[in-house]
Amino acid sequence: RMDQALLLVRNELPAPGLNLAARSGSCHQCLYQFLAFVPPSNESLRKPGTASVMVDTQHPLTLLLNSSVGDRDLCKIQYHFGEFGNYSLVVKTLSTSTQTVSCDLTINEGPINSYLPILFAFLVYMGILAILIAGRLLMKIDPVRNWVYKKLNPRATDRMINSELGSPNTTDSINCDPTPQTWSTASRRRLQSLDTFRGLSLVIMVFVNYGGGKYWFFKHESWNGLTVADLVFPWFVFIMGTSIALALGSMLRWGSSKWKVLRKILWRTFVLILLGIIVVNPNYCHGPLSWDNLRIPGVLQRLGFTYLVVAALELLFARADNGTWEGRFPALQDILPYWPQWIFIMVLEAIWLCLTFLLPVPDCPRGYIGPGGIGDFGKYPNCTGGAAGYIDRLLLGERHMYQHPSSGVTYQTTMPYDPEGILGTINSIVMAFLGLQAGKITLFYKDQHKQIMSRFIIWGIVMGIISAILTKCSKEEGFIPINKNLWSISYVTTTSCFAFILLLLIYYLVDVKKWWSGAPFLYPGMNSILVYIGHQVFANYFPFKWKMQDSQSHAEHLTQNLTATTLWVVISYILYRRRIFWKI
Repeated sequence: RMDQALLLVRNELPAPGLNLAARSGSCHQCLYQFLAFVPPSNESLRKPGTASVMVDTQHPLTLLLNSSVGDRDLCKIQYHFGEFGNYSLVVKTLSTSTQTVSCDLTINEGPINSYLPILFAFLVYMGILAILIAGRLLMKIDPVRNWVYKKLNPRATDRMINSELGSPNTTDSINCDPTPQTWSTASRRRLQSLDTFRGLSLVIMVFVNYGGGKYWFFKHESWNGLTVADLVFPWFVFIMGTSIALALGSMLRWGSSKWKVLRKILWRTFVLILLGIIVVNPNYCHGPLSWDNLRIPGVLQRLGFTYLVVAALELLFARADNGTWEGRFPALQDILPYWPQWIFIMVLEAIWLCLTFLLPVPDCPRGYIGPGGIGDFGKYPNCTGGAAGYIDRLLLGERHMYQHPSSGVTYQTTMPYDPEGILGTINSIVMAFLGLQAGKITLFYKDQHKQIMSRFIIWGIVMGIISAILTKCSKEEGFIPINKNLWSISYVTTTSCFAFILLLLIYYLVDVKKWWSGAPFLYPGMNSILVYIGHQVFANYFPFKWKMQDSQSHAEHLTQNLTATTLWVVISYILYRRRIFWKI
């Protein structure tokens, strides 16, 4: 099967036989898991005992062979098997006098390179990009442009030529309708880098949710650590916070009262939570919606509640004008006037730390933040997530939580655990608040590109230093490891560090130098709610999914997942061209 190899164990030792066990390199402090009993050799027939097992190829494995009687360890081998490879492990005695045992691993049939489809897909997309760039350059040549004018509708052609890969422009001399002019003028004032950042996060999220080609690094980390899939949700929360700063400031400048803005915040929160509970979370393929097993937490629910807290917090201290702060430290005008907000965030974080490390959890050590199951040598099998899991089970009930956490396969956990649970929402608020800070920077230092970029760099460095201290630059040995399931504070500081740096790069390319229009990520970024809900609702429908000829092929999964993701980008582009935007 996919991500597996065949291992044939040949035992040339006499009775009593061998036990073969394995431990994955991604499973921290885990118990060895029994794989097979290898019978002893038949000395009369001079025939070795054999056993065949399937071994995982996603991560390095440690194989342990010991005697079935007495549990005497004979040999331990660390090896990273290759997908669809065929291997032999020969166990024999080197010297009858010393009873020295050797374990030799040989390759019978070489594995395939399962990463070649990624390289091929990359080259295909780079080829499409090269064609689009070449087309734009050709359109700048007068004879070519005139020929296109003759072949295409002049009105449509003019709109296409005067756009940046589809971005509306006010220089359309043929269009006399004042409404598009107004719309374009407003959109030009909009920071396209924010929509591009949001769209990039969303496109990766869609690709990951569709399966990511079934590659392990496009899946969520089993517990501690970070993969590509673990980056996108916090980035989405981050840019939501940035948008809050810009949107609230804009509404207040246009004369909206704070009460009116608050009503809009409450309505948007209600709609997001309702969509998450009724539309996105339930699996209607398993029957009609039932409260008995309805999952209460979820992505949209967390986005809605995070939005409510951060937007209301900003509304309390928002000003219609963003003039220079008359204080002792003008360089900190985006921070010091909002010191009550920072105190509130610090209190929230103190609550998270106290609950996580001080709350007594029945039958679990205080401060436990491990995966449970076979982790920590199987000492705490029912303590998955520590206080975070306990609070969710206590307040929500096990049947209203996510039933298949990412720790289930590697750590063999049996307890339900929700990665969008109650306690982790505190740190998602912190993440959105850091994004809010990025939005304040763009407001207070409008058109001061060097000031904006320097502050993005400083914030990225500060968050990176905090992450290095909390994690000790280690995956497992830090004070607070990076953990997406827990939404640990180190996870927030690490992903926000990447978010500040990525936003800096996109801002420089899109809004400062204007070397890039933001396409194609700009389009889903401006219709993010529609794309997110749409990709969830239609995930199992053609053309987003179809029956595969070989379901054990990374290439077929990658083709299907990339096709589905590309289709949503195309749909968002069509909606963009038709000026259809779904706003809540």
